[in-house]
Amino acid sequence: MAEDKYNLKNPAVKRILQEVKEMQSNPSDDFTSLPLEENIFEWQFAIRGPSDTEFEGGIYHGRIQLPAEYPFKPPSFMLLTPNGRFETQTKICLSISNHHPEHWQPSWSVRTALVALIAFMPTNPNGALGSLDYKKEERRALAVKSREAPPKFGTPERQKLIDEIHEYMLSKAPPVPQSSPSQTPPPEEQTPKRDDEAQKSSLDDESAPGALEDHSNAPVGNNSIAEIAQEVTVNPNPSPVSVRAAREVPSNGTSNQLPQKPESRVQKPVDDRLFTWAAVGLTLAILVLLLKKFMKSSGHDAVFVFGS
Repeated sequence: MAEDKYNLKNPAVKRILQEVKEMQSNPSDDFTSLPLEENIFEWQFAIRGPSDTEFEGGIYHGRIQLPAEYPFKPPSFMLLTPNGRFETQTKICLSISNHHPEHWQPSWSVRTALVALIAFMPTNPNGALGSLDYKKEERRALAVKSREAPPKFGTPERQKLIDEIHEYMLSKAPPVPQSSPSQTPPPEEQTPKRDDEAQKSSLDDESAPGALEDHSNAPVGNNSIAEIAQEVTVNPNPSPVSVRAAREVPSNGTSNQLPQKPESRVQKPVDDRLFTWAAVGLTLAILVLLLKKFMKSSGHDAVFVFGS
């Protein structure tokens, strides 16, 4: 690049030449960009589709137009490769582009803008100017096609630079991942696994037939029934004690009161007999006292004493 063609005292020219050197000395596998020989304010670039997206493996070319006030004003961006996310040969609307100069910061550079553009690829377009919303299958097909040949655009000088950038990116880009059953298991492969889980749970149900029913019908907050049902379900070989305990738990939420009823039924007849004998003894004592008082008042106390 003939630097003597430009005024090196111009802030924009000085900044652009500095970024060119930085781009060449610190290349990236994810993107590359170079200005035209005849106009350093126009750059050609290519980015690699972000990984783990429908754009992965694709090579997407574009054009950057830097303003004369750069870096104090933002550049404009145009995609040249069909991609299904942005229109081609149309200035796209991004927060880093000239459509939103209020967001631009002079500390940003062409490298920063390209990194941001890659991050914007898989995002929702939300109707932004120059955006497209193709299906993922269509975008994957365009990613494969983007590797076949670089786009045709502009003068022979531009086309030469585009071809060189394409060859460089093609040498660095990994192959486009092909969708295979191993990456996305079909429902048929997942169904047996679910059947095994269902079979295991059914075996647990047979080992404790009343536990899961109590758990499903128990009211909210009944922790004792839930804990017992969980213990029987988790244990694949429950002991007879745990199974018997689970069967004795009722589903009406009164597990804390039922064990006490047999005790009350056993003790109730004993308590009634004691109360009966006490009442009889108390009655007899009262009758004796009343009879003694009556005999004493009538002068027959001696006879009562002698008779007693």
